[in-house]
Amino acid sequence: MQNIFDFLLHLDRYLAAFAQHYGLWVYALLFIIIFAETGLVITPFLPGDTLIFVTGALAASGHIYWPAAVLVFLAGAILGNLSNYEIGRALGPRVFTKRSRWLNKRHLDEAHAYFTRYGAITIVIARFLPIIRTFVPFVAGIGRMSRLLYIAYTVAGAALWVGSVFVVGVFFGNIPFVRDNLTLIVLGAVVVSLIPAMVIVVRKRFRHTAESE
Repeated sequence: MQNIFDFLLHLDRYLAAFAQHYGLWVYALLFIIIFAETGLVITPFLPGDTLIFVTGALAASGHIYWPAAVLVFLAGAILGNLSNYEIGRALGPRVFTKRSRWLNKRHLDEAHAYFTRYGAITIVIARFLPIIRTFVPFVAGIGRMSRLLYIAYTVAGAALWVGSVFVVGVFFGNIPFVRDNLTLIVLGAVVVSLIPAMVIVVRKRFRHTAESE
């Protein structure tokens, strides 16, 4: 656990070292992490935003070839979402009625609340919300959202997410202050991005409490 925490805190150093020692295998690593974060509901803790941001910074400094990195990220994000959708579609609504050691029920409920409020556009919005982006495709599959519509929103969301975070990494990732305080900046961004989802869940609970009185 300590090694994992250290990896997340110093992702830029580890990724640069991996690229230097293993060459093209770094792109396989990028794909696996993004695919797992967006495609498997049991791995929402993986650092998708941080990884894309840091890779953008490394691309700007010449450690990574940016066109290959962007294509790999897009492939991982799109295929991950599609896999997650199909898993949810296969399991169906019974997931909400069963407790599982592999699923965080609270995160599932938050994603469902977000989807209920914003509809299909949630597929795009959720890309910028850590944890929730892992569960929204799963919920879309459970709700049997139209595949064609889901694919369209998935591609659009992946392009906006990867493109924007990568570009920000290219232009700001190598600024000394940003590089030295990367962990705090990422944690702050995660907290801010989760506020809308938390507000929705709190409102929903207050509404249920008021209706039951």
